Amino acid sequence: MSVKANNNNIETLCIHAGKVKGAHQGALTTPLYQTSTFVFESAEQGARRFAGEEEGYIYTRLGNPTTRELELKMAAMEKMEDAAATATGMAAVSGAVLSFLQAGDHVIVSKAIYGCSFALFNHQLPKFGIEVTFVDMTDDANLLPALKPNTKMLFAETPINPNLEVLDLAKIGAFCLEYDLISIVDSTFMSPVLQTPVDFGINIVIHSATKYLNGHGDVVAGIIVGSAEHIETIKLTILKDIGGTISPHDAWLILRGLKTLPVRMDRHCTNGQKLAEFLEQHPLVSKVYYPGLPSHSGHKYLGKQMRGAGGVVGFELNANLEEGAHFINSVELFSIAVSLGDAESLIQHPASMTHSPYTQEERLAAGISDGLIRISVGLEHADDLIADLNQALNKINEARMVTPSATVLGCS
Repeated sequence: MSVKANNNNIETLCIHAGKVKGAHQGALTTPLYQTSTFVFESAEQGARRFAGEEEGYIYTRLGNPTTRELELKMAAMEKMEDAAATATGMAAVSGAVLSFLQAGDHVIVSKAIYGCSFALFNHQLPKFGIEVTFVDMTDDANLLPALKPNTKMLFAETPINPNLEVLDLAKIGAFCLEYDLISIVDSTFMSPVLQTPVDFGINIVIHSATKYLNGHGDVVAGIIVGSAEHIETIKLTILKDIGGTISPHDAWLILRGLKTLPVRMDRHCTNGQKLAEFLEQHPLVSKVYYPGLPSHSGHKYLGKQMRGAGGVVGFELNANLEEGAHFINSVELFSIAVSLGDAESLIQHPASMTHSPYTQEERLAAGISDGLIRISVGLEHADDLIADLNQALNKINEARMVTPSATVLGCS
């Protein structure tokens, strides 16, 4: 049986939740069960397990002890009943969505989401006869006009990638409850440390475990968390039949990373706040997107829906495209890379990278300009990160003294 912590403090759950008392020959650290299949004691036992009459492992695509501990831990951290670990974050998105939709159904989606999630809803689902309506969910008044008789699901992301818009989960949860819709929220940018959507009536929570949950840049994985009934449906249909399940080794690495998640999130938030404040006062930055700033529309949710602002900061440069590229190429501590949540700080250009599946018109409608820069603030000392950004910004001014600047980023 699973070890039960005496309280629900996230710091304790990250370390102890999901452990099976007396298992693993007394090993303190969860072993890696690197096996594809499991041996039955008899033909009759194998038949009972396949029939669902006896608990036990059969084949790692269907379940594995290492993976199961990760799932139980994530369920406890999200205050939900069960979880399913997947091979990638997009396997989590597609697995959760496709398990409950079929041809003729309709889904409402927040208008600004991760580029590949957008591509799934905008390019793939319509091929299978599933209708999709993108809605600006920053105003909950837009939800009801999007509702159709065949609407089955609502999918949202908050904070939204990459401009950090925050959606009101309480209003979204209440709307889905009233109209009997399955609500799915991608909570990757927050992690369970900073946000638990079930508190606001959300049915299913998704994470790209590649990001904060693992935290070390050496895994691609996803997590789906929900009720026991929903997770059983997901595992026995899309995950089983399409096969987007996690490898035991990746599950083991995430279990290792989760032990330090609360400590890491605290530093990500502290550093993110300091860098956002620096950028907001810099003359070469026209706008900063970070919920920790009073100027951001999502600031009002801090302390209510969100327990912190996270470690992702977006900002607009007062610069042209060439100068923007020069700025990105001039950073030294920041690595030019997509993803987020690693110990290392990362910098990228959403319009040409993570959100390239959008057309320019779709990007602009979603609030993603050509001039938007996104940084994932890591665990380095904040003063060193600020100094790096400052020297890279100064390179723009130095270049302007040689060559007058032309078109401003995002305005051409």
